[in-house]
Amino acid sequence: MEPPSLAYDPYDPDVNADPFPVYARLRAESPLYHNPERGFWALSRHADVSAALADSARYSSDHGPMLDRGAWGPQARAYLSFVAMDPPDHTRMRAIVARGFTARRVAALEPMIRDIARRHVAQAVEKGSFDFARELSARIPLDVISELMGVPPSDRAGVRRRSAPLTGRSEGGAGGPGAMTEEAVGDLLSLGGYYASIVAERRAAPRDDLVSVLVADGGLSDEEIVAFMFLLVGAGSETTTHLLNAAWYWAWRHPAQRAAAFGGAVVPWMEETLRFDTPAHGTARRLTEPTELYGTLLPAGTRMWLLIGSANRDERVFPEPGVYDLTRDTSRAISFGAGRHHCLGAPLARLEARVTLEELVRAVDPDYDVDPGGITRTAHANVQGMVRLPTRVKPRLPSAHG
Repeated sequence: MEPPSLAYDPYDPDVNADPFPVYARLRAESPLYHNPERGFWALSRHADVSAALADSARYSSDHGPMLDRGAWGPQARAYLSFVAMDPPDHTRMRAIVARGFTARRVAALEPMIRDIARRHVAQAVEKGSFDFARELSARIPLDVISELMGVPPSDRAGVRRRSAPLTGRSEGGAGGPGAMTEEAVGDLLSLGGYYASIVAERRAAPRDDLVSVLVADGGLSDEEIVAFMFLLVGAGSETTTHLLNAAWYWAWRHPAQRAAAFGGAVVPWMEETLRFDTPAHGTARRLTEPTELYGTLLPAGTRMWLLIGSANRDERVFPEPGVYDLTRDTSRAISFGAGRHHCLGAPLARLEARVTLEELVRAVDPDYDVDPGGITRTAHANVQGMVRLPTRVKPRLPSAHG
């Protein structure tokens, strides 16, 4: 019996539930894949995706990284900041923002991050049964980002709800998957107004937070700072959320690897999860010139879809890529991109994830449980992962890890 014809739609719930068999077929049968209904051409092999990410002159980011209708286009920079820019605008803005994310500044955040993680982990362990995705992994990075930006605790739930259209927690409207509802557009406009009020407050009365640093620099307009705040709350928190969810779930599925993780291999646990179930599965680019790929001449303006999640499972680079193995060499994984658009927040995301996993190892018995029937996944094309992850835990006895 012949296999069904190859069809790939990043908004298909069946694909999102387990995209890796489709990715394997794309790499083997159609390394350049066309989806005319969604209007993109996809690259899935590690060599092709890596080369495209590094070639920002040919593969432009000026329409943003998202496939969603209404999000793709020159207006994307309004809420995705320098991620949706090319040089020279990208160079100028990234250089300014990078001053708030130096290695020294990020390292200095560890005590604050650990306090936040320890508090949320303790609350979860006390409950025993909880939704890991909603009650733990979503809250920790959002609290960290909110602390950085000076968003008070009373406002954080509203910020997360209104940022949902950018992070895949909304389901799309009349236009189907990938289309924003009127309510979602309204939420984003409202959130933009809220961010603008924070910027205005910091101009009048600076505080010890990242927004005050950007205001004081003088190189960014209010609109540019607001756009960066959108990016930070959306992509900045969601990547860590899905990384933590995946680490928790795949360790549960693989008891031997879970034992290694709880035995002290927290960093390999994080890095293998980044490769095995990459939070950012894909990113869009626009061709700036006619380009021939696999014998097909694509015109300038073509929307390209670069499948990072597939590249990190490429058997040409990672032997037995479908095996979850904490001893694996993950140095060639491109989980945070490559080239000039390599994720500026990658060190912060890694720090948040490492600290949270360390606190979980310290507080939770390794014999935890997950309810697979209660898991639901995001319908977002770019960032994929679990949005519900029911979990049962027991406190870890001091003698168990002393």
